[in-house]
Amino acid sequence: MYFSDHAPPHFHAIYSDYEAEVSVASGNIIDGRLPRRAQALVTEWARLHRNELEQDWERAQAHQPLAPIAPLE
Repeated sequence: MYFSDHAPPHFHAIYSDYEAEVSVASGNIIDGRLPRRAQALVTEWARLHRNELEQDWERAQAHQPLAPIAPLE
């Protein structure tokens, strides 16, 4: 996530030369692209951590430090 990023709430997923903006609400890619396997992992991670992502979005909009979110196990 980037501070003061544009709506809707999203985060940026980067994998090798690929980058995508991923919706916090749905876990779906809203811009860009990822390879199929990377997209599946990002979608699963976003689903598991949606509440944390929503809280970090609010922190980012308020220019507060973001809380770390655990990786996919």
